[in-house]
Amino acid sequence: MARKRKIIEAKIVDSIFPNKSVAKHEDRTIIFKGGIKGQKVRVLLGKKKKDYTEGKLLEVLESSPLETMEGCIHYGNCGGCTYQRLTYEEELKLKKDKVLALFEAEDIRDFHFLGIEKSPRVEAYRNKMEYTFGDEEKGGPLSLGLHKRGRFYEVVEVTGCNIVEKDFVNILKEVLNYFREKKIPYYHKRSHEGVLRFLIVRKALSTGEILVNLVTSSQGEIDLNEFKDRLLNSKGIEGKIVGILNTIDDNLADAVKVDELNLIYGRDYIVEEILGLKFKISPFSFFQTNTFGAKKLYSIAREFAGDIDDKIVFDLYSGTGTIAQIMAPVAKKVIGIEIVEEAVEKARENAKLNGLNNIEFIVGDVLKEVENLKERPDLIVIDPPRDGIHPKAINKIIDFRPQTFVYVSCNPITLVRDLKVFRERGYDIEKVKLIDMFPRTPHCESVVLMSRVKE
Repeated sequence: MARKRKIIEAKIVDSIFPNKSVAKHEDRTIIFKGGIKGQKVRVLLGKKKKDYTEGKLLEVLESSPLETMEGCIHYGNCGGCTYQRLTYEEELKLKKDKVLALFEAEDIRDFHFLGIEKSPRVEAYRNKMEYTFGDEEKGGPLSLGLHKRGRFYEVVEVTGCNIVEKDFVNILKEVLNYFREKKIPYYHKRSHEGVLRFLIVRKALSTGEILVNLVTSSQGEIDLNEFKDRLLNSKGIEGKIVGILNTIDDNLADAVKVDELNLIYGRDYIVEEILGLKFKISPFSFFQTNTFGAKKLYSIAREFAGDIDDKIVFDLYSGTGTIAQIMAPVAKKVIGIEIVEEAVEKARENAKLNGLNNIEFIVGDVLKEVENLKERPDLIVIDPPRDGIHPKAINKIIDFRPQTFVYVSCNPITLVRDLKVFRERGYDIEKVKLIDMFPRTPHCESVVLMSRVKE
């Protein structure tokens, strides 16, 4: 007979980046996802580790003294934002303190810390949302929104979401009402039956262009022409819908995979503008979700790069080539490496769109492709995914021995891990600046300047 797991009540006494809480109960330390320091919570106890017990947050019984704002109307029900009820100043302080604690834990000190840069927008800052079709309770009417907090199946209609512009909400409502009228079923993750899976909306916040991607299974028929007309004739949309697509996805995973991509209307990209450059963004291109924050982020990276006139720059993990193109107007040459082929194709298109002919983009894994590079860089910019630099690639990258590295990171945990290697290999960590690209969430971007120690 299975042993019944214990449920306890406790107060959160500390937090660990990005979203883990630490509570004390009797002589135990309990660590679990979610929560804010100062909250009283109900926690389901799990496995015992050497120094702590794993837990699962079940319910917030008392708010934290830090929670002084009203926040979003969906807070607590929606599984999205964590810091909705904190003042923005308190949120920035929390992020700064948690990131600096990671540096301190790895004994990374003696650098010039430039603080944390605010996001230009705290509300309505996101340029992309991926909504899920489902129901709010088993057997209930069709819903479209985000997952409920701590739930895998139930979906919350986030019509009051405050981190997106109203166009996102209006499109969500129009699509939901249309499919409720048509009585088309959503795709059930248990039975793998049904039609409607996801709705992805992207909006170029600087130009107002909108791309709508309806993701469905192949199990039923949808009048896509009628769906298109309904969207194009909907009221209250301030931007301009320039493209409507339908992705067919019959994979079992609860994530968007493309079996077939069909263009229903217009074009398959939007154009965003940052720092005087234009970028084509296709349905699955990576692009920073905070457009105006990205301007700040890339300006900081450019500033950290310093004087690159007539110098060779490597942009590793280059994505759609945003950083490469910001460096290119003054550099002698920029070489970007990115493993996602579609991203490289868009990067090449964007460079052509911006009249930049001193950039070379290479498709491939950084781990392998750096071995084929013949040029000797003066500066290397690194902007890796959340996992950081591959352990087998980091020494190959450092072997180029440029004078300067600029490391842009979306995950301070893997950042400090990698910085230890750079330091061991003869690089000083000179400057660190944080920028809040994800208001109301625990996440934060970092930009680090490193210089080779004089021999």
